[in-house]
Amino acid sequence: MYITRFGELGRADVALAGGKGANLGELVGAGFAVPDGFVLTTDAYEAFVYANSLEPDIRALAVVAPTAEPQTFAAASAEIRALFTAGVMPEVIAAELRQAYEDLTGADAEDGADVAVAVRSSATAEDLPTASFAGQQDSYLNIRGIRALTDAVVDCWASLWTARAMAYRAREGIAPDTVSLAVVVQRMVESAASGVMFTANPTSGRRDQVVISAAWGLGESVVSGSVTPDDLVIAADTGAVLSRRTADKQVMTVLADEGTREQPVPDARRREPVLDDRAAARLAQLGTRIADHFGAPQDIEWALTDAEFQVVQARPITALPEPAAETPTTWTPARRGLYFRASIVEQLPDPLSPLFADLIDSSVTRSLESLLSRVFASGGPRGGDLGLPTVNGYAYYYYRPAFFWGLLLKSPAALGVLFRGGAEMGLAGWQQQAHPRYVHVVEQWAAEPVQAMPAQRLLDGVLALLDAGTSYYTAVQSVIPVAATSEGLFRAFYERFVRRPGDPTALTFLLGYESEPIRAEESLWDLAAWTRDQPGLASAILAAPEADLAEALASGVAPAGVDAEAWQQWHTRFRSHLDRFGHAVYNLDFASPVPADDPSTLLATLRFYLSGQGVDPHQRQAASAARRAAHTRVMRRRLGRVRRTAFGRLMRWAQRAAPMREDALADIGLGWPLMRRMLLELGSRLARSGVIGAPADVFWLRRTELVSAIAFGLANPSGGGEGGPESDVAASPPVSISGAPKPVRADAIEKRKMLWRGRRRANPPQLLPQKGLVSRLSVRWMPAGSQDQQGEVISGVGASAGQVSAPARVLAGPEEFGQMQPGEVLVARMTTPAWTSLFAMASAVVTDVGGPLSHSSIVAREYGIPAVLGTGVATQRLTSGQVIRVDGDAGTVTVAGDARRAR
Repeated sequence: MYITRFGELGRADVALAGGKGANLGELVGAGFAVPDGFVLTTDAYEAFVYANSLEPDIRALAVVAPTAEPQTFAAASAEIRALFTAGVMPEVIAAELRQAYEDLTGADAEDGADVAVAVRSSATAEDLPTASFAGQQDSYLNIRGIRALTDAVVDCWASLWTARAMAYRAREGIAPDTVSLAVVVQRMVESAASGVMFTANPTSGRRDQVVISAAWGLGESVVSGSVTPDDLVIAADTGAVLSRRTADKQVMTVLADEGTREQPVPDARRREPVLDDRAAARLAQLGTRIADHFGAPQDIEWALTDAEFQVVQARPITALPEPAAETPTTWTPARRGLYFRASIVEQLPDPLSPLFADLIDSSVTRSLESLLSRVFASGGPRGGDLGLPTVNGYAYYYYRPAFFWGLLLKSPAALGVLFRGGAEMGLAGWQQQAHPRYVHVVEQWAAEPVQAMPAQRLLDGVLALLDAGTSYYTAVQSVIPVAATSEGLFRAFYERFVRRPGDPTALTFLLGYESEPIRAEESLWDLAAWTRDQPGLASAILAAPEADLAEALASGVAPAGVDAEAWQQWHTRFRSHLDRFGHAVYNLDFASPVPADDPSTLLATLRFYLSGQGVDPHQRQAASAARRAAHTRVMRRRLGRVRRTAFGRLMRWAQRAAPMREDALADIGLGWPLMRRMLLELGSRLARSGVIGAPADVFWLRRTELVSAIAFGLANPSGGGEGGPESDVAASPPVSISGAPKPVRADAIEKRKMLWRGRRRANPPQLLPQKGLVSRLSVRWMPAGSQDQQGEVISGVGASAGQVSAPARVLAGPEEFGQMQPGEVLVARMTTPAWTSLFAMASAVVTDVGGPLSHSSIVAREYGIPAVLGTGVATQRLTSGQVIRVDGDAGTVTVAGDARRAR
């Protein structure tokens, strides 16, 4: 038997009916309206291939490398299709196909020219949850008579080997000998209107919205893109039309004597909505029922005939993003004042998580008030003069205008304190006071076992560590002006009074020094070198899937295929690396993991080194130091006493300041691993008590909710369990002190995450208000350039010399680090020392935020790769895969090519 009717199939029959056929059978079995039809199963395809001895030739032609040129796939496809065209249909298949066609149409197969069917390919590797393969094989409409049907079936079989299908499978890693193809035959629906429906919004990922595209005539015009359809967004629960765009539909696809054709839409209907609100709500309800049946959002092709909707196809939506709210477009602060995204805010590139937002404002305010009170004996800040509030979730430094102008007038006095090392500022203040005190606070809290702490003690520890971290950051920020001034003065003196034609740049005298990011890189390189010396260990780690490696790191148990003893030694060494360097933060928001929590980004760099790529950082630094020493000797011999003395003093000052700046920045997150452990311990207890659904949901609580839960004992080791509140109680705290807090429902947490994701797509202004005298005066101080740049050339600050043309890799954060490929240009909002592992793979660096003395600049110069920083718009304007030219001398980024397929 080679024929199976729809009603005899279900979603589990992909191997027999292909993805399309199995899904249609499932829909029919569930009672949905589907045009009647049958499936010529994959057994028929296999029988045809066997009867015509095609398998050896197909196997020889179909193995093409994923990186092959398009013409290679095209040539192989043409040869395979020729084999099918020359083949002969086995008589047993031909007889079954004839009988099934007559049963479906009620007409004699030879005289069935008045009854049309649609013939669609249904591959076993399509309509999968992870890859739709939509449009990779062929379909044929308005097929009439058994001869035309037989030809269409053979053409469908051959289309398993179209160039686009072969390339798609090669990229997805699907072997040619694992695929087969069935053919779906349906009665042709001559629809008045048709289109595509997504039961989740494919742009925002929102599962509570249905998106419909609709056009007059057959749906092929929508699928092929030959017509601009009406687009509607509908609320899944109520059926209300949330948005509607009615297109000027100039053409429509209709049935022809053979196949289909396009014809003009009558003028009266071109701008008429295809679906009114009532019809759209009905269609959305149908889509929601189908999605509920399959248990996943669906991509559905539909047709409207005789006022009834029919389903032509349904498949899972692939690559659906997590739900996100609307992206904000207005930026209105809560109160009048000056708002800046600079300083600590550069370490907060994303919207803040709710708990961090509640805690960081008061912590930063206390730190700044303490510093300014020490700097100025009188006239320090009063309550409300400054803070770190949020606008659309993004952190901003806030200053009351009168206080801000007063601060500017007093800045000369503050600079004097800074360069004297007073008030714990400058190089001496950081080294002798701020850093030791921060280390002491972290060590104090680390001495107590987290699991044994009462809940209130855990919260106290979080607040103490956060305050220690913000105070430390305030001190670190005072190191930056010293580093900038020292390098600036040395450069100016060197260019004016020392440099001659043929002499190296001033930068040569500042490279080759050790700093924490460089030491972290050397540590990882050394681990890779040790790994290569252990027999079979490097190859086993390279062969192990990333997920298995991550699990093995967490458990300490060697992954399959890795020697247990060698793994334990490797694991100990890697943990030692994390213990020393794993506190580097990607983002100061404690909801973002640090490498100590999630070392997957370091594993990617380690595997890069293990594969034999990368440059030995020891040799690179030694070469830079040797060049520096050689040129220094030349200058000392050449210069007179006065210039030699000034040259030496300015050079030593700059050489001391730059590495210390990197050391200071690298330790900002010193308390973050412990702080996150404390918060996740609280989260685990609250999850056991039913207050939240998962430990990590603690980051999405408001401070009042967390404090209330602690006050009622729900986060103590003995609080919760059987006696905890029910997790399905409606409402979201905060809570009154008269009764126990209610759980924070999962949907409330999800709404906060959805709001955060929508906000993350925004490009927050550097200054608020965006107009006025202060904005015009202050914009040159901001760490990001103009956000109004247009055209193919993006301007920024040339922070590391050189030119490179390469594909861009735009990364939003550490969760995307695994997408980075060697040789690509790293494009990010900003980078911190935790990003350094990616510099080893990058050919250049481009950021929205940063300047000549930022981390990106210093590390890029050490690596010898171009860097253009402070563009303001790079992450908004560039896409992964675009070939761009990075000119670190001119400070420009030029789009040089179209986007390729992002990996």
